[in-house]
Amino acid sequence: MTLKNYLFVMSILTAICWAIFFFVADIIDPFSTNWLGFLLFYASLFIALVGFFTLVGFLIRFVILKKSPVFNLVKLSFRQSFLFALFLILALFLQANNLLTWLNLLFLIMTFSVLEIFLLSNKKKR
Repeated sequence: MTLKNYLFVMSILTAICWAIFFFVADIIDPFSTNWLGFLLFYASLFIALVGFFTLVGFLIRFVILKKSPVFNLVKLSFRQSFLFALFLILALFLQANNLLTWLNLLFLIMTFSVLEIFLLSNKKKR
């Protein structure tokens, strides 16, 4: 797949994911839904955020780091967007349950930072 095709397909799928998220957010009543409604809400938001952050992260890296191979930029941007979207979803879930404090947020930031450092160091070993 060429880079142009990848960006086109990823853009279309991300737009579809955002449409699904807004559809789910419009239909679900948070005061009367069960766990399935919340699962659909958070899952659709997660997938839409991963797509959006992947595209933005790749385009920023592509403009700034012109010497790096494109497939490395795609892998890096997808991995980091996945982790960042997961961080945001966990923070929103904690906030929805009135559990988000500065200490929990600091713990989340430290956990995801250590995970990213581990993934970067594991990549260098291979």
